[in-house]
Amino acid sequence: MKKLTVLLAAALLFAGATSALAEIKVEGDVYVGIFEKYLWRGFDLSGGQPVTQGGMDISFHNLTLSYWTNVQNSTDSGAGLNGGEANETDITVNYAIPVGEVATINLGNIYYTLDGLNDTNELYLGASLNTLLSPTVKAYYDWDEFKDDRFYTLSIGHGIDLGKATLNLGALASYADGDASHELWNTELTAGLDIPVTEQILIRPTFLYSAPIGDDAKEAIDDETTAGLTVMLTF
Repeated sequence: MKKLTVLLAAALLFAGATSALAEIKVEGDVYVGIFEKYLWRGFDLSGGQPVTQGGMDISFHNLTLSYWTNVQNSTDSGAGLNGGEANETDITVNYAIPVGEVATINLGNIYYTLDGLNDTNELYLGASLNTLLSPTVKAYYDWDEFKDDRFYTLSIGHGIDLGKATLNLGALASYADGDASHELWNTELTAGLDIPVTEQILIRPTFLYSAPIGDDAKEAIDDETTAGLTVMLTF
């Protein structure tokens, strides 16, 4: 809890200092979704059981503060998962740095509160090119409880205008560098459809396929898929 308090205090102090210098337009969103399972870096963290995931993002100037939580919908006694309980909540602080019109640098920290595990912090640095397919490279480093773990991703994505909806397609490959492995980890393919209901509300059906790449990954994770439906309100 001390870690969370310090992180939130730092974000609020930064926001207060920034607002004192200039008028800031605040934007954000609130969302909730139901998914077949919770996949994270190829791992099935919900024991193949459905979950509810929701959160919110608040942005002012180039700073974004995000809250996200995962709720187990049903009980899996073998995995120690209790239905109806939130078993993970993440707080993310992200600062975006535009590099002209060519690229965007994102620097941030994710604070993980985990049921049954020690809370931890993960720092990340990413760069995205503002061009076709928006290629993005990102590096993650856990500087708290798992100091030997690093994770890298390379992803692309593209949105296709369908008139009243937008089809979003993406692909990602990752590399794990830590105590357990030093190899290409997994690949992910994603598809989502943004369907506006009003100017501020949209529904988003999504699908994700994950597959291991390296030998260690093939021993730790399987080919997995998950689908879900999210409702989002923007403001």
